[in-house]
This record gives sequence, structure tokens and C-alpha cells, in this order.
Amino acid sequence: MARQRDLPRFACTLFVLWLVACSAGGGASDDDDAIVLGDRNAGSPLSLVDQRQLSPRLLELQFATPALEDQGFAAPESGGGTGKVRLLLPAGYARSQARYPVLVLLHGAEGNYRDWTDHGAVEALTANLPLIVVMPDGGAAGQYTDHYNAGRYGPPAYESYHVGQLIPWIDLNLRTVGARAGRAVAGVSMGGFGAMSYAARHPDLFAAAAAFSGAVDTNDRILWPLIGSQVFGSRSTAEVRWRGSNPVDLAPNLANLRLILYSGNGEPNLIDAAFDLVERVVYRQSENLHEVLVGLGIAHDWIDYGPGSHTWPYWQQDLRETLPALMQVFASPAPAPSPLRHAAIEAQYEVFGWRVELQRPALEFSTLSEADRTGFVLEGSGSALVRTPAFYAPGSTHVVEVARASTETSRTQATADPDGRLWIGVPLGRANAHPQYTIAAALAGGTKVYTARVAIDP
Repeated sequence: MARQRDLPRFACTLFVLWLVACSAGGGASDDDDAIVLGDRNAGSPLSLVDQRQLSPRLLELQFATPALEDQGFAAPESGGGTGKVRLLLPAGYARSQARYPVLVLLHGAEGNYRDWTDHGAVEALTANLPLIVVMPDGGAAGQYTDHYNAGRYGPPAYESYHVGQLIPWIDLNLRTVGARAGRAVAGVSMGGFGAMSYAARHPDLFAAAAAFSGAVDTNDRILWPLIGSQVFGSRSTAEVRWRGSNPVDLAPNLANLRLILYSGNGEPNLIDAAFDLVERVVYRQSENLHEVLVGLGIAHDWIDYGPGSHTWPYWQQDLRETLPALMQVFASPAPAPSPLRHAAIEAQYEVFGWRVELQRPALEFSTLSEADRTGFVLEGSGSALVRTPAFYAPGSTHVVEVARASTETSRTQATADPDGRLWIGVPLGRANAHPQYTIAAALAGGTKVYTARVAIDP
């Protein structure tokens, strides 16, 4: 769904938001609102090293984690090996026993974990909402991913920190819904990329995702080359890494999420007198994602508000308009997709209870599709071990039929493990020797994709 914004009404709303933000609660909390969090981590390397309560609803936390050691891109406030997070709780959290949904809210490039409270009016905008807002630091140009670092990998590893450590910590130490149905992610600019990338790579964690002026297409050759090769690697030799986190390439994974895209086009208006090149570039990227989603038949909201700049007044309004939609999602979340379709470049991944372990030397996309209790289709090269979700009675035996285009159909039997899951070996075809999208792969005849169709007697 595409719609536009009424500019005069928008200007009035900005003024009201400014007044409300100026009067939003600050300063020390009353004793009745004092909040001290524990540090349960279930074996995670993440540990809470400091916490301060800035207002009755706002806390600032500092975590230590190996994922952020030697972070060359971190905001100065975070320091090596630690990351700060601002945490906004619903009013009366300390006096309640209720569980709350969570919004992970991401900042943009050259920003930090304070941006949404300092510039985004998030405290005022959520004043009456039963919602926990988590605002982590993502580095000045961290791109919300685990950095390649010329093949050394290692820190900074923002995706591992945010998705693998921080979100589970939040669920362990706060009264959250603790499930996909009660979790959303949103962000601005670089954070818009992070929101859509996290949602596409982990659709089993989020029920909704929103990008405000999001840099959501790494295939754009104007803005993205500025980040250099340390994040994803050289484009000429590691393009598949760029695409493996790219919302446009991963758009099919976004089915069954509530998706919201906002952007202006950078043209001047009554509020902004000058043309904004950055907003024009991210507008084109947002439009690219919008068009891909339309082509895939994936429902989403595309709000093209025409003239407008890459600045906080617009993003405040974007968030104000998005929050009611998110609360609606939390009240009535969409079910998990069934059958499932999911694409990834990792050799091992888990999603919605499925686990895929590929044996292959080169980095490339693989796709799991038509996946439900009756079977699945796997596309890629090499061979794979696929574990189903807990669909079956523990100890039950099932006939498994594997059909490939190049060979006859094979039949085996599989017995459900104590958790009710089947483990199924899937031969695909000769593994590709070179990473996808490289000259070496092209010279070898291109990246071959083999298809195996697996039927399971339920």
C-alpha cells in the first residue's frame, strides 16, 4: 500500500511533538519507580557491567561482550569490548506484573544509542504505550552485521551481539512477551537497513519491521561503496556477502511480517529549502525494495512523502505514525509462514525450527522452500543435512522420498528424535568451487544450482 503525507499537517505535528518532547519526563526517578535489573544470561558471554536510571522510564545499560572487542567503528561512548543500550520501559513497569512487547529501535550512521531519546522524541511518543523499547549502539558505521575484516572475522560483530546476545538477555531479565509475536524492529537510515536485514535474516524473531529513510539496498553503487571492504569484503571478490545481508536480495524471507517503509525524495519543501542528496539516494533504495515486494506479492506499507530531507523531524513523524501499526501487530500477530521459504548464504542456519547444514566449499545462496510437515525443497550445491521442527511423535518412523532432477528418486526411513524432529540427508549435486557472483565462478561456467524435492510421510 502506497500513500503520501499532508505537508501542512505534518508541520503542525512537528511543532506539537517538539512541545511534548520538551515536557517529557527527565531527571531522577521516584522510589516507587526505581528499577534495578538482574543479569541472567544463560551462559551467554554478554554481561551487564553498569546500569543507570535516567528517568522513571529510561535506563542506560552497559554490557561487556567479546563481540565488540577492538571495534574500530564503535561510537566513542561504547569503548572497546563494551556496548551501551538505552532501555525505555512502560509507565508503571516497576509496579506491574504484566509482560510487554519489545521494539528494537536502531540508530543511523554516525549516530549512537542515545539518538532516539535525544533527537527522536521516543520517550514522549511511547508515553502511554505498554511497550519496551531497546536502543542499542550499532557503531558509527557498523552496518548491523558481523564484520568480515579481510577474512579475520571477529569483532565488531553487531548482528551476533544484538540478535544472538542482547535480545535473549532482554527476554531473560525483563518481563517481555518473549516470542516473535511480541517483537518488532525499526530504524533510521543505516538503522533502517539493520531493521530490514535483521528481519529478513531472522524472520522467526520479528513480527514487524520498519525502515525510515532506510539504506535498504546494498546493490546501490552510490552510497554503499563508501563503507569500504572491512564490513562485507571487496565487492569484486565477496559480492555474495553484500547480498547475503541485503533486504532486497532477501525480500522473499519477509513474507508474513508487517513491513513499513518511509522515505522522502530529497526535494526541497516549505520546511527544507535545500536539496538533500542522501535522502534521494536512500529514497531510490527504499523504492527498489518496495518494487521487489510488490513483484513478490508481499504486503507492505510504502509511504513516499515526497519532498523532505534526511533529518530527525521526519523520522519522529515516521515513528509516531508507525507505533499504532506495531501495537496492532502485537495485539493480533500474523502466524509463521507455512509452508516456509527462506534463503541464506550461510552454510548452517536455523529458522522457524528448521536447521540446514550444508557441506560445500564456496559461499553462495541456498534456498529452503515449500517446507512443512509433509516435506520441503532445497536448492543449492554439495550436500546437506536438514533437521525438521518438532512435527512428529518421538520415536515415530517416516518414509522419506528424495527426488532430484539428475537421478532417480531414493527412499529411506527416518525416525523422529526425542524432540519429535527428523534428520534427513539431502544430496544436491557437485559443489561449486568458487564464491557466487565472482569472476572465478563465471569462468567456471557460473554458480550451479541443484534442486532436491523431499517428501515426508507425515
